Amino acid sequence: MKAKKVTYSILDLALVSAGHTLKQTFNNVLELAQQAETFGYTRYWLAEHHNSSNIASSATSVLIGYVAQGTQSIRVGSGGVMLPNHSPLIIAEQFGTLASLYPNRIDLGLGRAPGTDRETAEAIRSDFMQAAHSFPNEIEKIENYFAAENTTAKVRATVAEGVEVPLYILGSSTDSAHLAAKKGLPYAFASHFATTHLFNALAIYRKEFQASEVLQKPYVMVGVNIIIADTDEEAERLYTSLIRMIIGLFTGKRDKVQPPTAMTADLKQVIQNPQVHQMLKYAFIGSKATVKKQVKTFIEETNADELIAVTNIYDIKDRIKSYQLFAEIMAELNQVQ
Repeated sequence: MKAKKVTYSILDLALVSAGHTLKQTFNNVLELAQQAETFGYTRYWLAEHHNSSNIASSATSVLIGYVAQGTQSIRVGSGGVMLPNHSPLIIAEQFGTLASLYPNRIDLGLGRAPGTDRETAEAIRSDFMQAAHSFPNEIEKIENYFAAENTTAKVRATVAEGVEVPLYILGSSTDSAHLAAKKGLPYAFASHFATTHLFNALAIYRKEFQASEVLQKPYVMVGVNIIIADTDEEAERLYTSLIRMIIGLFTGKRDKVQPPTAMTADLKQVIQNPQVHQMLKYAFIGSKATVKKQVKTFIEETNADELIAVTNIYDIKDRIKSYQLFAEIMAELNQVQ
């Protein structure tokens, strides 16, 4: 059986590097999206996070509009909007507006997690836990708001009715796999940080998938950490910024993305920590030749329809180069198929 071609996309958190302003950060987001468009990437997703000094994608829909305005053809969307933080009506209005401004280019990825700590989640929405438990119902509300038939409802998102905005279910455990399968929607698994349940979740989704009006067969997207440079040594050096980010995550001392340094014995030891090692299981670091082998194996193991790459690098030029090399890898792998 001939292997399928695998789509490739970008997931961005609008990381704030040390010494950079928010304006510089947003300019870098747009520059990367513009370059990604020329490299052949299918979509550019932004992730909703809150109360993190090193992440600037908190006003996700606003940033999506900024990127869509500055690009021509690449799909732009959320990876995802954390739905329990929001009113489904407001999200439908926001994304209906975006899709009217940028037709056939806007995606709405939906997640259940808060994208922040408990205290911040409660500050965003006091009934967050109730909304999280109602996630399937909240998605159904959004579907109804986008339906052309909703014109007779008492509550309407008039700017969304009949507007084409594909929905994606995001997950980091097996719960959302059941939901995505039941609703017949595409499924995106956050294996760039939540690696433990990847294969179980994919198996559940594919086994339980029910065809829908929007999707006839399962569609799987998987997240991967990618850092590519001219040499393995240079990629390892760039990797040190991500390792320090993870140290901050585990110690509660989150800081802006730090410039890369030489790889030290201490940092190598951090990578071997069981929790860190598990989190970075699908981090592919190295030269183009090195990463190409790793990516090829990963695609064969997951049978993914799409890879969505996360590249946490301090300098925008290094990030763009890494994404360019990853696009070359994917084009070469697809050409072989």
